[in-house]
Amino acid sequence: MKAAVSQQRSLLELAELDAEIGRIEHRTKNLTEQRALEEAQAGHREANDQLAALQIALADIDAQIAKFESEIDSVRQREDRDRALLDGGTVDSKQLTELQHELDTLQRRQTSLEDSLLEVMERREEVAADQDRALAEIDNLESSLSEAQSACDEARTHLAQLRHQSLSHRADLVARIDEGLLALYEHQRARAGVGAGLLQGRRCGACRIEIDKGESARIAAAADDDVLRCPECSAILLRVRASQA
Repeated sequence: MKAAVSQQRSLLELAELDAEIGRIEHRTKNLTEQRALEEAQAGHREANDQLAALQIALADIDAQIAKFESEIDSVRQREDRDRALLDGGTVDSKQLTELQHELDTLQRRQTSLEDSLLEVMERREEVAADQDRALAEIDNLESSLSEAQSACDEARTHLAQLRHQSLSHRADLVARIDEGLLALYEHQRARAGVGAGLLQGRRCGACRIEIDKGESARIAAAADDDVLRCPECSAILLRVRASQA
């Protein structure tokens, strides 16, 4: 196949543009901003899970407090009833002894319940403080999450703009390249991922393999408008200066 040097220069520009488009697409799929966003989202979820656990713990503690308070109230009511009986003077000596014994038991029970209630209330203060810290942390994480989301959106928008501009430029280039040369390039690109590469010394710019001396001599002897292929990867070898592309 023959192709004018100007056509080969346009093809080199297309190959370099396709490589740039590939880098843009790779960056889009592997955004550092996306990883930062995912880390922020994971931290936010973890913090919310911890907050939910603390809220459940507080609810359990409040239930224990309500239970102790109810039991203490019941003990006090029983004490009030027994004291009323004692003060009424209507009980015999046996009943009096039983009531006094019961009052002693009730007082010990009340003291035990009040001590337990105090311990639970102290625990509630600790958990409530943990909850306040968790809420403050979530506020900070939400701010970080918002910033990470904005950075990710901005990066994607920028890359989308670059890709759009590159594809527009590509369409202009494709329109200027001979159909046969373009078809050969596209076929090779579909097969190997790279359709053409600049020959740099004896090294193929597509596969980066150095061509042996015999093949290099054949390539050097070829006419400028000959379309040559790399003997290693079959990509189109472009013998034009990059600065002229």
